[in-house]
Amino acid sequence: MTPVQTHITPVQTYITPVQIYITPVQTYNTTVQMCNTPVQTYITPVQTYNTSLWPVVRTSKGDLFCPLGMLTMMKNPYADLLEPLDPNLKEKKFYNLTKLEDDRYAHLPFSIRVLLEAAIRNCDCFLVKKDDVENILNWKVTQHQSVEVPFKPARVILQDFTGVPAVVDFAAMRDAVKKLGGDPEKINPICPADLVIDHSIQVDFNRWIKGRCMRQKRKRMELCLKIKPSKAGDSLAAPSRIPTVHVQLRFSGTRIIHQVNLEYLARVVFDQDGYYYPDSLVGTDSHTTMIDGLGVLGWGVGGIEAEAVMLGQPISMVLPEVVGYKLVGTPNSLVTSTDIVLTITKHLRQVGVVGKFVEFFGPGVVRLSIADRATISNMCPEYGATAAFFPVDKISMKYLEQTGREENKLNYIERYLTAVGMFRNFSDPSQDPEFTQVVELDLSTVVSCCSGPKRPQDKVAVSNMKQDFESCLSTKQGFKGFQIPSVRQDDKVKFKYNEQDYELRHGSVVIAAITSCTNTSNPSVMLGAGLLAKKAVEAGLDVKPYIKTSLSPGSGVVTYYLKESGVMPYLAKLGFDVVGYGCMTCIGNSGPLPESVVEAITESDLVAVGVLSGNRNFEGRVHPNTRANYLTSPPLVIAYAIAGTIRISFEVEPLGVTEEGKEIFLRDIWPTREELQDIERKFVIPAMFKEVYQKIEKGNECWNSLNAPSDKLYAWNPKSTYIKSPPFFETLTIDLQTPKSIDNAFVLLNLGDSVTTDHISPAGNIARNSPAARYLTDRGLTPRQFNSYGSRRGNDAVMARGTFANIRLFNKFLNKQGPQTTHFPSAETLDVYDAAERYHRHNHPLIILAGKEYGSGSSRDWAAKGPYLQGIRAVLAESYERIHRSNLVGMGIIPLEYLPGQTADSLGLTGRERYTISIPEMLKPRMDVEIKLDSGKSFQATMRFDTDVELAYFHHGGILNYMIRKMISN
Repeated sequence: MTPVQTHITPVQTYITPVQIYITPVQTYNTTVQMCNTPVQTYITPVQTYNTSLWPVVRTSKGDLFCPLGMLTMMKNPYADLLEPLDPNLKEKKFYNLTKLEDDRYAHLPFSIRVLLEAAIRNCDCFLVKKDDVENILNWKVTQHQSVEVPFKPARVILQDFTGVPAVVDFAAMRDAVKKLGGDPEKINPICPADLVIDHSIQVDFNRWIKGRCMRQKRKRMELCLKIKPSKAGDSLAAPSRIPTVHVQLRFSGTRIIHQVNLEYLARVVFDQDGYYYPDSLVGTDSHTTMIDGLGVLGWGVGGIEAEAVMLGQPISMVLPEVVGYKLVGTPNSLVTSTDIVLTITKHLRQVGVVGKFVEFFGPGVVRLSIADRATISNMCPEYGATAAFFPVDKISMKYLEQTGREENKLNYIERYLTAVGMFRNFSDPSQDPEFTQVVELDLSTVVSCCSGPKRPQDKVAVSNMKQDFESCLSTKQGFKGFQIPSVRQDDKVKFKYNEQDYELRHGSVVIAAITSCTNTSNPSVMLGAGLLAKKAVEAGLDVKPYIKTSLSPGSGVVTYYLKESGVMPYLAKLGFDVVGYGCMTCIGNSGPLPESVVEAITESDLVAVGVLSGNRNFEGRVHPNTRANYLTSPPLVIAYAIAGTIRISFEVEPLGVTEEGKEIFLRDIWPTREELQDIERKFVIPAMFKEVYQKIEKGNECWNSLNAPSDKLYAWNPKSTYIKSPPFFETLTIDLQTPKSIDNAFVLLNLGDSVTTDHISPAGNIARNSPAARYLTDRGLTPRQFNSYGSRRGNDAVMARGTFANIRLFNKFLNKQGPQTTHFPSAETLDVYDAAERYHRHNHPLIILAGKEYGSGSSRDWAAKGPYLQGIRAVLAESYERIHRSNLVGMGIIPLEYLPGQTADSLGLTGRERYTISIPEMLKPRMDVEIKLDSGKSFQATMRFDTDVELAYFHHGGILNYMIRKMISN
């Protein structure tokens, strides 16, 4: 056990103690800044484009520039809308939007009303202008005009995979500000920000075995501590110095970010500094949208963009279209919320909602609990929308009461939302706003389903799973195909596990995980899994011991009600013990499979299966040895684990046979909706939430014992393999550099459709033969100590080497899967990083060719940072996932898009050409630029800088450079 404990301990010692962090509270802009003498006397336009260090002040005479230091405070132009919510508490006010006396407001979608309120409250005639307010109010017209508006969310949330790099960036930015003569303490969040440690926990051990303690492997986070060194330089031998950044850090291993946001962090309505206003947020995780189910508008952004928001920069966004999703009917009693969300995901993918808001309405909404709504909102990234909003209603208020929110807060939440016309009655059609488009789903038509084997949107009815999987075996390699020859589709492989003989074949389940924020926050499906487990055990059913089973809830509340309801022992009997609280298998931290299982899979090239209650199942994400992965509800995870295979038709094939010879079918042990409602009423009570969340600020003994010095600058340890000063700002100067054209670039990779951020920047294990492994080995680490890419996101040297290191990456240059490419000058096949390094040594710029939906999947800033460090100057794709395009912009990489109807194939591009991309002096959003090839051919593509602000970031070389210069100039 000692090696395991040594391997795990660092996570509990590397975390900055929560006590040193405070959530700063700033008065939200009810005043504005403006020049203190007539603005014309200051103005000298210093650039021909709006990218100066000086902000642009718009006047009736045009755009003028004003030094930040010459701005003073003045009154918000909408101050006349302010009034007390309670006449007896005149010191607490709100902006009463109904006093606009504008009929357009009553017809706005509720999600757009939140954007409008934020614009009015923060209107300073500079960052947020009266024109912006008018554009939002006139949404019915402007939604079709690609109008740019600013949005200042009320708060920011971060998970550790993106939050830790953000803290590292802040530390590096402080160094850069000091180097350029500024005050490093200006690099500090000025809006509430919470960092939750949840993505780093891995399932190293599962199932309780007598005499062995189950452990969690957690990320080493070298932020501020004194620990016992394990390998030379791999850990700090003395307290390191991290700058005191104002982020509320929630101690590790106790909850998933989105569940704690739903159950505890969400205010719904802020009561701060004498003002009431709607809660809103952005988060560094694409599933931040889960909070939309509670009526809090939020969505995921890249870590780079979130850092700018934390430093006071509003998000610049194109005012979105809003698709109204009308729910009618009542779900079948055997259908779960997971079935509903997988159905909606496929439907909205077909509708096409990329870059749009989805807002739910209709009488069917009242049939859904907040947990059901949150499940639907959680998978918003999988159907491509920016947000998936359920306005607050009576059911929302009941949930707030159930989760232990204080009565006085409940009172002002409902009172405020009613006063501003944001409280919803879904049974009253007269409240229905106008939408861009309306689509409808009858909940009674939803059936039990799964999604897979490689994408969340590929829904398959449970009744058709066996047939669909067997079809996938034969189909050509692709999203729904494995291309297994027909003569091998019934292959069977014998192996030993714990001295017992077992057998695997195509479709055998080897991972079964109840995991992820999507489902573990929902009592109905979690208790459903528990009741199914109870009935299964009582019927004599079991799960084969080689199947890696696990239960990783989103918060301690789940464990509480599973224990109190009496179902936990039955879950444990089937192998679904609580292995910890975090994303685990869903993020790729499924941990190792038994060696004999891996050997059987690899030697016979089997299509083994992972079944999980998660939200992502892209190739290579869940586990390198599970080529097929299916998303489904927690009860079905257990059912497939018992069956041991995906090749089963539950309606006609039994799960098992009792000793008496009785066949047990899934229908025999499936819990009814009435059973679930009864047990939920009894055991999911406010006292549980209060007890669990009273401990959130207290941490634990190990956490609280950490030492956290408060130096302004971080003392980087050059020997550390976890935390390293990134090179992003090494050549940064105070003066702007004119963007240069890209001359004679080579193509590093030629990729197809749906390349995910998992393909670009994997989070899982570090392969022993990879460039990252060689880097770590050179520093004295053994493979056992490699940990995961996700755990090392504070080290740019590891992450650059891990970029495009996914074993399932399909590169057209090689016509096969693998993390390699062709280095054209030498015609050698090399690891992607090694090829990029060789190009860099000879000063060759690089680009990437890609198909549709480039960068889909998780919100990973390293999927942009890594390519930047590999020398990628531009990506040319058919389309982009929203967050990833934003991350590319944030790093100064040009996102180019083929013109409508054009593709690499239609243009005859092979990727073996050299590309020259002309960047004109005068740039505007979404302008077309010319691309010339060394063959003499030329064509045009659209630069996907969608707003003027994004162009400003590009001129500065990225958003972080922009913020550094802004802080110094202010």
